[in-house]
Amino acid sequence: MPQNVYVTGEHLTRNPDWHVHASAWKAQHVMRMVRRHHLPAHTVGEVGCGAGEVLRQLQLQMDSSCIFSGYDISPQAIELAKSREKQQLHFKLADIFQEPDAYFDLLLILDVVEHVEDYFDFLRRLKPLARDKIFNFPLDLSVQALLRKDGLMMRRRTYGHLHYFTRDLALQSLVGEGYEVIDCFYAPFGMDFPAGLKGQIIRWPRIVFPAISEDLAARLLGGFSLFVLAR
Repeated sequence: MPQNVYVTGEHLTRNPDWHVHASAWKAQHVMRMVRRHHLPAHTVGEVGCGAGEVLRQLQLQMDSSCIFSGYDISPQAIELAKSREKQQLHFKLADIFQEPDAYFDLLLILDVVEHVEDYFDFLRRLKPLARDKIFNFPLDLSVQALLRKDGLMMRRRTYGHLHYFTRDLALQSLVGEGYEVIDCFYAPFGMDFPAGLKGQIIRWPRIVFPAISEDLAARLLGGFSLFVLAR
């Protein structure tokens, strides 16, 4: 899906809350990574900040001296984000790569890579913008998704995913562009946000299988995201 759907408002039409419902969930897992590694983060940036709710949630949990900056190319997203602005929390309609002073202690790239046409170039250009980067990759590729006739195409139509990842593909994409992967963990999006009747039905296997192996559950059943700390 070309990037202009985020400019024209088509993405907002398909996703009226711009994924705000999952923002606290994302912030929770970002904080899990920050605390695990005691990341120093006086300045926090987010690429593709959407409606800005993730940064708002993080501001509630991080040191009051932190400065938060969100960037997005969508006028509709930034209009939503502007309503969340406050002291030390700001949003800008901009391509972060065009911002000459964009450098942060911590840079967030949450559910963005799968939307970018040339994500290899995107990853290369992100590297100098921060020492520590936290990525979130939705792991769309699973046996369950491939067996369903519309399993992957639904994600393209509704969410605009152009690329589909497993854990190994996500990590190799980073390593291949020269990143050092410091840590990663699964997050069970499908269990926390089951979609429709099918989501409710498959929720229970998604609860049981990770007790045996999270990796097996992600590969077979899907419904997981991967949070990665990389430098």
